[in-house]
Amino acid sequence: MTLDPRGHTVPKTLIVTHRHTITTRVALLAATLLLAFGVALSQADSSADDPPLEGEALERRLITIDSSGGTQSGNLRFGPIVYEHPEPDGIVATVSTLTIRAPRAELRAPDEVLLSQAQGQREADFDGGIVVTRGRLSATGERLAYSEATGLGVLSGSATVVIAPATEGEDEVVITAEQVVFDVDTDISVSEGSVLLVNGDQTAEAERLLFEEARDLGQLTSEDGRALVTRQGDEGPLTIEADEIRVLTELKALYAIGDVVVVDGPITSRGDVVFYDDDEEVAEVLGAPALAVDESAGVRLETDRIRQDVRFRFVEAIDATVPTTYSADQFALTGE
Repeated sequence: MTLDPRGHTVPKTLIVTHRHTITTRVALLAATLLLAFGVALSQADSSADDPPLEGEALERRLITIDSSGGTQSGNLRFGPIVYEHPEPDGIVATVSTLTIRAPRAELRAPDEVLLSQAQGQREADFDGGIVVTRGRLSATGERLAYSEATGLGVLSGSATVVIAPATEGEDEVVITAEQVVFDVDTDISVSEGSVLLVNGDQTAEAERLLFEEARDLGQLTSEDGRALVTRQGDEGPLTIEADEIRVLTELKALYAIGDVVVVDGPITSRGDVVFYDDDEEVAEVLGAPALAVDESAGVRLETDRIRQDVRFRFVEAIDATVPTTYSADQFALTGE
């Protein structure tokens, strides 16, 4: 028998229920604390994996916006700030070597973070017709979104890129795509979606084009398809199709990789790798073996190395002892 403080008998069922209640509350409190501790650890781990930008990396990605002659509105402390200008290129933003011109821009910081304390985390949107310049490159589109955290600016809406030649008198490079991504940490741009590159009498088609601007080096790929280069000549088109094609636009040279097919009128060549020199109008086809068929002449050639002469339309075997004038190293991407 158990008595309460007043001397009354307490039923056993009440005692059991009361103890169960205390035990349940303690268990719930412990679970809550463990859950909170786990979330805190998870957030700490996430922050550790993504350290804040600092030093040169931070300075390179910071964006500045000049709207002289225009207007500013919005929350100047926390953002967003909206910049508007009557001139189509009146707002001028700079980030690293990239310059962005537009009639309207919006600068944002993460929620409840002061713009002045959000360096490296801010985002900027531009719309109303965009002009982007960097070195010999100029690009246009309908809108651009930039993130300091990633250092990437995404140009979309009928995106067109024009790269002036490094040598006077040479052909410019014109690229059209659904969107173009500019990396401010490098001189690299990536065009995506129905990409078309035009350089003189050559055109290239793919779903993705990575372009190193200083080297005039492009890498063409299509995740679910093939890359295609077409050269228009007096005797008709020459086409080169492959899993991947790299081009040096200033040198007019090409490197195709993966099940390569070269078609020039009645001549079709196949190989694992093809080098093409547009100035010499010669393709070197490599395979194990490579194959060339000239339907008009009834020629079938099967060997490790084939020279396909586009100017005079013939094919011949290349002796293994003859050194090649081409190298894959010429077409290596930075970091490879």
